[in-house]
Amino acid sequence: MPAMTHPFQPLRAGGHVHFIGIGGAAMAPVAGMMKESGFHVTGTDAGVYPPASTLLRSLGIPWREGYREENLSPAPDLVVVGNAISRGNPEIERALDERIPYCSMPQILESYFLPGRASLVVAGTHGKTTTTSMLAWILHVAGRRPGFLIGGVPPNFGDRGYGLGDGEEFVIEGDEYDTAFFDKAPKFLHYHPAELILTSLEYDHADIYPDLASIALQFRRLANLVPRRGRILIWGESAELREVASKAFAPVETFGMAPDCDWCAGDIVWRDSATEFRVSHRGAEVARIRLPAAGRHNVMDALAAVAMAHGRGVERAAIERALASFESVRKRMEVKGEGRGILVVEDFAHHPTAIRLTLEAARTRWPGRKIWAAIEPRSNTMRRKVFQTALPAALALADAVVIGPVNRAELLAEEDRLSPEAIAESVRSEGRAGKTFSSADAIAEYLAAEACPGDLVLIMSNGGFDGLTGKLLDRLAPRKETRA
Repeated sequence: MPAMTHPFQPLRAGGHVHFIGIGGAAMAPVAGMMKESGFHVTGTDAGVYPPASTLLRSLGIPWREGYREENLSPAPDLVVVGNAISRGNPEIERALDERIPYCSMPQILESYFLPGRASLVVAGTHGKTTTTSMLAWILHVAGRRPGFLIGGVPPNFGDRGYGLGDGEEFVIEGDEYDTAFFDKAPKFLHYHPAELILTSLEYDHADIYPDLASIALQFRRLANLVPRRGRILIWGESAELREVASKAFAPVETFGMAPDCDWCAGDIVWRDSATEFRVSHRGAEVARIRLPAAGRHNVMDALAAVAMAHGRGVERAAIERALASFESVRKRMEVKGEGRGILVVEDFAHHPTAIRLTLEAARTRWPGRKIWAAIEPRSNTMRRKVFQTALPAALALADAVVIGPVNRAELLAEEDRLSPEAIAESVRSEGRAGKTFSSADAIAEYLAAEACPGDLVLIMSNGGFDGLTGKLLDRLAPRKETRA
């Protein structure tokens, strides 16, 4: 079923485009793409923070804090509506009243940046940001000049999550979340994939999907958009993805560690701060990869990117060179600092599977360290009780666990809301230390007092955790002596 869209007439360069919700993870980069394409771009939001604010300032894109009708004076030629924006927003109401043309962020991509390009879409519950970044970097190193849009901050591209290369390929992270208040279908249905990577499929987004079957239906619709001469790459160890792709018209290839996968990663070792492994395609060696990242999930992401790039004719030497120089996306096992011998690391993990994989990778990368896991129940799914029984087993891979307050707890009924104390109690029953706290300040005080030299603090959240990383590093910094 195609996504429901609001028709609009694409503008010529020079037109005024206004973004409502410009601080969104994808909205800010797309605003940048429009600015670099010659449009006059403005925006509004209720709070714009790094990395969005940093990007917008670097591009000279002005935005206003808060939503007001007068922000649409003079009237822009086109309004781009973020998916967090609902009816009742004063700017949307004025746009509707005055019949100002409007569209969603995915429609901007669909209309301005994807036509005439081979759209390489990366979708999945986990790993899509890293896989998209790896694939874009491989194509860049190979001289293919790809366009790309990444839902994260990739250091390889100067911390800029988009590129306007004029090559054949456009690499795009495909989000299964809905598109806009007037289009409740997933964003990725707008991206018309020439080829598709499906990294994983698990239940998530409990605020809009009632169950796994409802998400799988959208993935089937995405797979059904790939043309017969295209290709679909799926993680072959997922029964759900095999079912999703079972009726696709495009050829389907599998990747994984199982011997029956078309693309296999083998001989995996962690050596000298890098993961080394061999990639084979139906038994024939394709590449030997040295990746400066730890964890099985990073191997799978790299394997998918290798399979896509190789199938599009990228030479082995370019693939190997690119992945050897790949820098992980920000907030993916990102070392933020060290104080008093205590290492502080951030990760985006906010799902039991991602938390487990991140902790496993931390054990590989920093063997022998005591691991403190600090987690913020922030995402629309993590705030709910959906994962209350699955979280403790994942968190118990750490030595000690601290849990912050549920973000925006007042918006959920108590019977629907995750209970941090219940999680902590279950973690303790697994033989690990588990404590809850009411604020990031309290967590920082506790960790600064209890962690010891040689320990690792792994802070996991899909948001800012109220500045916990900085607050902890401040407390771990040596105090300056003052003279009387």
